[in-house]
Amino acid sequence: MRRAIARRMTESKQQAPHFYVETDIGMDAALAAAAAREVSVTVLLVRACARALGSHPELNAVWTERGLERSARVNLGVAVALDAGLIAPAILGAQALSVDETAAALRDLVGRARSGGLRGSELTEGTFTLSNLGAFDVTRFTAIIVPPQVAILATGATIETPVASGGEISVRRTMAATLSADHRALDGADAARFLGTLKAMLEDPEALDG
Repeated sequence: MRRAIARRMTESKQQAPHFYVETDIGMDAALAAAAAREVSVTVLLVRACARALGSHPELNAVWTERGLERSARVNLGVAVALDAGLIAPAILGAQALSVDETAAALRDLVGRARSGGLRGSELTEGTFTLSNLGAFDVTRFTAIIVPPQVAILATGATIETPVASGGEISVRRTMAATLSADHRALDGADAARFLGTLKAMLEDPEALDG
């Protein structure tokens, strides 16, 4: 597994000109929604990514010798840490799932990833990947794109942050989100618009049910 990871990550950094766009997302409403629905923040992140990609299909794509190929379905990869290394199996058709269905699909996917029961399509047909290290108390990081995909989102832990607004300072819970994108396929404005949509959905999580 380490040899496979080394080969693919080296290929990605050598062939895909990475650039990075970052934003901080207010997570108070998302944390309240996650607690009320008894789901993890990762579930809301997966759902928000799937919905945002519907509005920004240029990120839900792969890069081939013919150029950018968009996918009609959101096959959303989720990075899973195993003892032997890191894999990113995909929830196939994630755009069609509700929050509760996303929670069930994520539990099933992670469980089978750890037991060795993944299907080949879940390992090869991803169109976008989420890597969430919030559980490890990592505040922010950048991730390497999983080829032939053209973007990956890295999210860190939710932390209390002093925020200035209207001349006053308050403490809010925020999360750093960093998008790594392939400059052959995407420009900075594409990445910024996607992050703007994702941020709006997580700060108003009722939108995730749409």
